[in-house]
Amino acid sequence: MNVLIGYAIALVCIFGAYILHEGNMMVIIHALPTELMAIFGGSLGAFVVTNQGKTLKAVKSALPTLFKGSRYTKARYMDLLGMLFEILVKIRKEGLMSVEKDVDDPHNSPVFSKYEAISKDHHIMDFITDYLRIMVSGNLNAMEIENLMDIEIETHHHEGHAPAAAITRLGDALPAFGIVAAVLGVVNTMGSVGQPPAVLGGMIGSALVGTFLGILLAYAFVGPLGTLLEQKLDENTKEFQCIKTVLLASMQGYAPQTAVEFGRKVLYSTERPSFAELEESIKSKK
Repeated sequence: MNVLIGYAIALVCIFGAYILHEGNMMVIIHALPTELMAIFGGSLGAFVVTNQGKTLKAVKSALPTLFKGSRYTKARYMDLLGMLFEILVKIRKEGLMSVEKDVDDPHNSPVFSKYEAISKDHHIMDFITDYLRIMVSGNLNAMEIENLMDIEIETHHHEGHAPAAAITRLGDALPAFGIVAAVLGVVNTMGSVGQPPAVLGGMIGSALVGTFLGILLAYAFVGPLGTLLEQKLDENTKEFQCIKTVLLASMQGYAPQTAVEFGRKVLYSTERPSFAELEESIKSKK
């Protein structure tokens, strides 16, 4: 929703200023179809050439998320920490082997199934269950597991960065394609030098619309989407870091309540639940 509001503000203010200066909107409207065709066609072709198929698919999957609010809310984090707390309590009371069934079949786990928003996120569930499985096997120490977690989180972040980088590169290229469209307009004008000044003026104005549109699309529309994707990726990575902190604290011998507190401290302050809020949420799930 914020994306659409931002677009509306940009369009109203930019074209409003143009109209207040007695600009002729018909010049822009007349040139719009062909200029957009040149700019979008050129940039789309370059976009396809520049990016591998998997990156194009990632961009296609990521675009709908830009028009939705963040899913990383305080309520989600309370559910995540509550779920980890329950698992760690079970391990502390019954031993590591007690969670083997939960790990092997998380969808039917009585613990995981309480937290529907988390259990339906297969990326998060795979991360949690994979490292619980490693903990159950007992073949790696805390330092080795931490190193493995860091590598996996870095890989996940790198993969998530690909669509954001692709959109950012597209935004950077749009002004150049705007110039291409403008140059074509100038070439067309130069081929009509025998026309009256009024006609030539309209043709030059239409040509300049290409430069205007390239810059407008780059900095008011496409570029901000790449930045927004980066912010969403940072939020996603923070959730993995939270899980990592909790599990490592448990491996180092901290009580479940303390381990969960370590994870809570990792979260951004805007979504971080207070100690009392988390405690109340955990009690309500029992």
